[in-house]
Amino acid sequence: MNGARTAATAGRVLRQLSHDPRSIALMLVAPSLLVGLFAWLFSDQDGVFDQYGGPILALFPFIVMFLITSITTLRERRSGTLERLMTTPLGKGDFILGYGLALGLMASLQAVITVSFAVFVCRLEVDGPIWQLGLVAVVDAILGTAMGLLASAFARTEFQAVQFMPLIVFPQVILGGLFMPRDQMPEALEVISDFLPLSYAIDAINAVTAGDDGWDLYRPLLIVVAFAVGCLILASLTLRRRTP
Repeated sequence: MNGARTAATAGRVLRQLSHDPRSIALMLVAPSLLVGLFAWLFSDQDGVFDQYGGPILALFPFIVMFLITSITTLRERRSGTLERLMTTPLGKGDFILGYGLALGLMASLQAVITVSFAVFVCRLEVDGPIWQLGLVAVVDAILGTAMGLLASAFARTEFQAVQFMPLIVFPQVILGGLFMPRDQMPEALEVISDFLPLSYAIDAINAVTAGDDGWDLYRPLLIVVAFAVGCLILASLTLRRRTP
């Protein structure tokens, strides 16, 4: 990999996004609107939003970045852009890392906006520091970006990329501990949840909202980071020049 080529790829992706206001709005505004809708839904029930608002901050940025990243990367392949880029000295690792940097930057901005909206507008109360909540939300959004890059390698159309959501995203939402503590699940489902990265993302969010610090917070956070790095490596190894 080459740093200059990676930076050039990231810059190209950001320039493309700057000409796509709908995608920018989806990335930066949609998660906050969903959080606001959730807060409004339970506005008459004290404590409900404080209980579930934290895990929701792990879900919405993850889902939105997964969807945007998988479709955007697939569009590069289907249009032949990737095939043309591969005739240059640009390597697969440069392409994936460049995309990861650009969309990771957008994911970080999205997470900061969503957390700020949840805390200062929706009045989400957490026992831990706000910056820790933001850190976890940023890592979760980057995880969605990394998994979207990986999923795009196995899809042939944008519709197929969307179809990966029931396979990759929804089981993690169901088994991640949002609806039921993982240690209360049937044993087989608890074992499966131990291998799902979103489970640890929700664990990290719950640690912040409960005011836990140290290893209770950073252990699941490091696991999420490891999953994200692993997805980026696998994405670079499975990247195809074009979709047949």
